Amino acid sequence: MTELAELPATPGAARTQGRPRSSRAHEAILEAVLDLIEEGTTVEALSMEAIAARAGVGKATIYRRWAGKDELLLETLVKLKGPPTQPVGDSVRADLIRLLSVVGQKDQRAVRVMPCLMPEVSRSPEAYRIWQEAITEPRREVMREVLRRGIAIGELRADLDIEVTVSMLISPLLLHRMVRWNPRLDEVDDLTEQIVDVVLRGVAA
Repeated sequence: MTELAELPATPGAARTQGRPRSSRAHEAILEAVLDLIEEGTTVEALSMEAIAARAGVGKATIYRRWAGKDELLLETLVKLKGPPTQPVGDSVRADLIRLLSVVGQKDQRAVRVMPCLMPEVSRSPEAYRIWQEAITEPRREVMREVLRRGIAIGELRADLDIEVTVSMLISPLLLHRMVRWNPRLDEVDDLTEQIVDVVLRGVAA
């Protein structure tokens, strides 16, 4: 698969030339990509012809919206992940559990699709940049805001290292989510709560 050479700064931004896009066709194309990957098609083997056939559109319809397969795959990734969960402000603990519960939920489609898409993020600096800016960084910033609020109201230590704390909270769930490093945790229903509580005991004021 080629490097992402000339993508727009925001993934998923469609080309402006050509006829107005059909939202139905747009969604059908994204769903076709997810379906094909979920069925076992590798990123390298995924073709515009197969995507068009599954979506019921012509290849020209795809190329009017995306510069190439890399750009299409990245918008598909954004669709799969969805927008960041937002805190409701009840308490630092409640907000952290709310934010992390999305990572811990067992969305089987994402479990099957994400491992197929992540290698491109590892290989391509441009894909990595877009992954960070469009997917990962917004979620980290929401969690940072919760921690900053906790410091401001006196729930958390004033000398708290926010970046380290964010990593301590998210990394165990990501590791378990992506590679099932410890299968004994599969049946732990309150894993998210336990992780939050362990970290909070170390960072509380």
